[in-house]
Amino acid sequence: MTMNRKLVLVAGNPSHPSGKHEFRAGVLLLARCLDGVPGLTVDVYDHGEVPDLVVGDADAVVVFSDGGLNHPILQGDRLAELEALTAAGCGIGFMHYAVDLPIGHGDTQVKRWIGGVYATGLSCNPIWEAQFDVLPDHPILRGVSPFALTDEWYVNIQFADAAAVQPILVASPPDEVRAGPYVYPHGPYDHIVAASGRAETLMWAQERPDGGRGFGLCGGHFHSNWGNNDFRRVVLNALVWVTGVEVPDGGIRSSVSEDALEADLDLKPQP
Repeated sequence: MTMNRKLVLVAGNPSHPSGKHEFRAGVLLLARCLDGVPGLTVDVYDHGEVPDLVVGDADAVVVFSDGGLNHPILQGDRLAELEALTAAGCGIGFMHYAVDLPIGHGDTQVKRWIGGVYATGLSCNPIWEAQFDVLPDHPILRGVSPFALTDEWYVNIQFADAAAVQPILVASPPDEVRAGPYVYPHGPYDHIVAASGRAETLMWAQERPDGGRGFGLCGGHFHSNWGNNDFRRVVLNALVWVTGVEVPDGGIRSSVSEDALEADLDLKPQP
């Protein structure tokens, strides 16, 4: 008998011009791609509304939103509620800007839950084409082929214990990327430039001592990137894996049309 698992996807409030940070459209698209996965139920919440999870039955919570002090998990009692939920073994993931937790405001907890965070002033956020030529052996990468993708790939993620984290997507930004400009602040930062040639972990996974799983994803800035089959598959695989459902051989198969990419976009200014 297949045990049913519940995944909660939380989309943040609209931000950025059209086609960027399309949190609601992104999670709805991913949820549709997961429809029919055996043993998995997906609930979607938008506008940063994290449901009452402590008394709920979520097996994993994944947040795709803006970060900083307006992060959805920093509102009300949500940080404490998620702390209790993860302590009980709930999986958790943060995608794109949601990996940004300010020092002293959830960064310690999220580092424990997923292994690492974006730290303003230490990490940076250039837009560049990452080449994922070597893929490690991990269930999240089942069915994923080497690929390249231009996105706002964060550099110099701060890990609590790098040895406890499984890198999923790793690439080396060229020196001209390290030299800036970054999206904000524009930089360059001396320590980023000095790390020339270093490979950067842009997506990672962690299995915690409490039995729960976690992952972080730096990419996700451009909504159109969900049209890339390999990028979409690696994220869908992660959403399944973080709940404890077995990722099938070949990964989660899905197809996305241009109409599907244009569905559910927020009403935002054109770029």
